[in-house]
Amino acid sequence: MTSTSDLDRFLHAIADPTRRRILAALKEKGGCSIDKETGLCAGDIEQRVKLAQPTVSHHMRILEKARVVEAKREGHWRWYRRNEKLISEMMRGLKEQL
Repeated sequence: MTSTSDLDRFLHAIADPTRRRILAALKEKGGCSIDKETGLCAGDIEQRVKLAQPTVSHHMRILEKARVVEAKREGHWRWYRRNEKLISEMMRGLKEQL
């Protein structure tokens, strides 16, 4: 069962159209600038959604806090990918509550 606070945090994170564009970019295959199979670095996301680095960082913090995306540091880079398991859980929880 999904907690109400987790669902609220998830819904807040995906309510913004820019964050939904970021999630869509993270879902596409082959978008990584150095040919990684999954995930994008912040620079890739900036290019995809046409936003400045501070704006992308702001949105990524919100998505990460809600656990909608996972971040992994590799050297100077942060790689982001969608947390598909959590997204599925939240969608089921939303259906249960409506």
